[in-house]
Amino acid sequence: MTPEEYERWHVRTCARCGRRAAKSAEWSDGPICRTCYERAMRVRGCCPGCRTERLLPGQNDAGAPVCRDCAGIVRDFFCDRCGFEGPLLGGRLCECCTLADTLSRLLDDGTGRVAPSLKPLVTALLEMDRPKSRLIWLRNPNVVRLLRGLATGAIPLTHDGLHQETPWRTVVHLRDLLMDSGVLPRVDRQLMLYQRWLTERLATVEDPEHRRHLQHFAIWHQMRRLRSKAEKGPLGRSQTSQTKQEITQAGAFLTWLADRGRTIEHCQQADLDAWHTEKLATRRPAQTFLRWCMKTNRMPRLTLPPQVINQDQGPLHQHRRLAILRRVLNDDSLPLRARVAAALVLLYAQPVTRIVRLTVDDVLDDGTTVTVRLGDPPSPLPEPVADLMRAYIQSRQHLPYASSRSSQWLFPGRQPGQPMNPVSLQVHLREIGVPPQRGRTSAIRQLVLQAPAPVIAKALGYHDKTATRLVTEAGGTWSRYAPGDHERRR
Repeated sequence: MTPEEYERWHVRTCARCGRRAAKSAEWSDGPICRTCYERAMRVRGCCPGCRTERLLPGQNDAGAPVCRDCAGIVRDFFCDRCGFEGPLLGGRLCECCTLADTLSRLLDDGTGRVAPSLKPLVTALLEMDRPKSRLIWLRNPNVVRLLRGLATGAIPLTHDGLHQETPWRTVVHLRDLLMDSGVLPRVDRQLMLYQRWLTERLATVEDPEHRRHLQHFAIWHQMRRLRSKAEKGPLGRSQTSQTKQEITQAGAFLTWLADRGRTIEHCQQADLDAWHTEKLATRRPAQTFLRWCMKTNRMPRLTLPPQVINQDQGPLHQHRRLAILRRVLNDDSLPLRARVAAALVLLYAQPVTRIVRLTVDDVLDDGTTVTVRLGDPPSPLPEPVADLMRAYIQSRQHLPYASSRSSQWLFPGRQPGQPMNPVSLQVHLREIGVPPQRGRTSAIRQLVLQAPAPVIAKALGYHDKTATRLVTEAGGTWSRYAPGDHERRR
């Protein structure tokens, strides 16, 4: 077929959007392009013409969505197997039935049935919204290979078995699905990702002595610290990101020192000073490694430079913080998710890494008061924020970006069973004009001037030492917290 023939027979002006494109359907209102066709096939609700709940692909004279019968569309969209009205694929089957057939074929254990151990995975995938996205995922050749290998036993259905497979991003997503559906026991996702990254990172270190130092540092210091934190709760991405930076900068320091003709055992104060002279901020992650080397007698005990605080990143002025908070609470055009997160930052000084770890069970609503479990006791939300939280929790069940209906995260992420990426939440906050770090610092400094630091620390989940330091930085004193009568005597 020539381009001229294709243009003559298939290209039309869309009756919905007005652009010339390949025709996907010819409905009562005219030719429909693929974009408008797919958009129309996602509209469901109560038809204003016949008052029935169903698919609304057509349009009435006023442009409102109506059902196919009221719109005069001859073609029907009922699945030949389950009767669901929606987009149809091959064999006039809906997306869900097509997904079920695809999974049955890929997870066949050789007996013509789905492997019994993988049936919970099938159930979880079929219960997820947007089955089309699952079908697109199943077109990936690596996904097909992994699923068939797990079904037939060629790949052991264990964490160790999956750890040997590639590519790692595909494996990680599949592992998340298997844990979310209960096929595999839950292990800390960030810890597993760091272990895999560490193996690949150490393999790139050419010097055997450098590799040995980094491996010992990772095993005896970093892994012990990460496992200890993982026992108390799931690790956040920022924790492992910092750990990766420590390894990267430690390797850079060892290489830099070797170029000066020295080993870590013979490092001198002049070497440390020279290392930190240029780009102090980027050199700082290596200090954890250096302190560990001094503590374990792998290098002489030397002096590390103090931390330099960037004054440009100081806390917001109190009036500025309140102005931003007022706008966030009153501007209904802003995304509800970002408004709730901003309130937790600006009112309760919560870091985004902790906000994304909140679950729906951490929000307590007795019908009168809404509290959120940030520490002990739970913190009450003032009325404007309480209304926002109630509205957000109600809308959370229909979030298009949530990966699983069973997810209990207050801010669910795209990965199965995982919360929202804190970096993504930071981006959303900045888009609505909320600086997360500066806003949080301003809020905590104001709070520790209003109540005893230990009380604030316990209620908001801060460490006592952190709260005490903030009192000092904010100019507070402990005298007004001392027991007894401090009224002025006459």
